[in-house]
Amino acid sequence: MKIRKKQAVSNCDTCVFYDWDDDFEAYICTADLDEDELEHFVYGSTGQCPYYRFYDEYKSVEKQN
Repeated sequence: MKIRKKQAVSNCDTCVFYDWDDDFEAYICTADLDEDELEHFVYGSTGQCPYYRFYDEYKSVEKQN
C-alpha cells in the first residue's frame, strides 16, 4: 500500500520506506500502514514515525564487496 507522507516527520529523506513513485511524481512512504495508523500519521498526531528505518547505502555496498 503506497501512502503519501507529509514532510512533518523529520527523517523521511533517510528512511528505507521513502521512495520515488513515477505515478504520483513524488516521494511517498511505502510502509504498510493500516487505516488508523495512516490517519494518525497524515494528520500529524504521531510525534515520530514508528516505521522509520535508516537507509544506509554504504552498508549495502560493504556487503557486495
